[in-house]
Amino acid sequence: MPYTAEISRSNPSLFFFLLDQSGSMDEPIGSGESTKKKADELANAMNRLLFELTLKCAKDEGVRDYYEIGILGYGAQVGSAFAGSLAGRELVPISELGNMPARVEDRTKKVSDGAGGLVDETIKFPIWIDPVCNNGTPMCKALNKAKSILSSWISQHPNCFPPIVINITDGESSDGDPTEVARSITNLSSSDGNVLLFNIHLSSDRSPKIEFPSSESTLPNEPAKLLFRTSSLLTDFMKSEAQKEGIPVFDGARGFVFNADLVALIKFLEIGTRPSNLR
Repeated sequence: MPYTAEISRSNPSLFFFLLDQSGSMDEPIGSGESTKKKADELANAMNRLLFELTLKCAKDEGVRDYYEIGILGYGAQVGSAFAGSLAGRELVPISELGNMPARVEDRTKKVSDGAGGLVDETIKFPIWIDPVCNNGTPMCKALNKAKSILSSWISQHPNCFPPIVINITDGESSDGDPTEVARSITNLSSSDGNVLLFNIHLSSDRSPKIEFPSSESTLPNEPAKLLFRTSSLLTDFMKSEAQKEGIPVFDGARGFVFNADLVALIKFLEIGTRPSNLR
C-alpha cells in the first residue's frame, strides 16, 4: 500500500504551500457579508497551522525535524512567502521554523470561565507569513517553480512519505492553463507513492462551500472544475479523518474545497497535513 512510509528524522517528509497573493486577495472572504480580507484570513490560518506543526514535532529535547516546510507566494512575483529572517528561503526544517518566527504577537481568544461563560485570554501567536495582495495570479509559474524544488528534494529523499502540496487560491490562473504542470507535479514520486497536490478555492461568493467532492458535476464553473481535476485523491487515512470531522466523503474524493470560508480553510489544512505514520 502506498503512503505508509514512516516519517522520522532520518526519513522526513515535506509540506509545500502555494499561496495566491494576487490583488483580488484584498477582497472579503466567504459570504458577501464578511469584512475580513482573504489575504488576512489566509495568513492567520497558515500561521496557526505552522505553529501546530511545530508543536506536533516537539519533544522534550526540542522540535524534531520530521518535516521540511516550503511556502511560495504568487502575485506580483513568485518567491518565498516567509517573513523575517527566513525571507527568501525555499525550504526550512521544522525545528528552524519553530525557532525563527518573524515576530510574536499578543492575540486574544475566548476560553471557558468554568461557570458556563467565556472570557478573553491573551495568547502568544507566532507569525511567519504576512498578508500580501498585489497584481495577477501566475499559478503556472508558481507550480513550475514548485516542481523544480520538489524534484530536487525527492531525489535526496527517495524513500520518503511523498510530499504534500497545498495550493490556496481565489481565482483563475492568469498565465495559462495549469493542468499540465500540475499533472507533472503529481507524476513525481518516491518509493512510497506520488506527490499529493491539493487545492483550496477561496471566494467572496455567497454560494455554499463544497468539501472533498468526488465528482466535478457539483461544481459551478470551469475554473473550479479545473482545480478539482488537478487535485489528488485523498488517502484512506485522510478520508477517515474527514469523516471524524463530520465531513461526508465518498470513493473518489479529492483534496479540493470550493468556496472555502475560514472554518473550511482551517479544517482542510488540518486534514491535509495529517499523515498517519509519524514516528
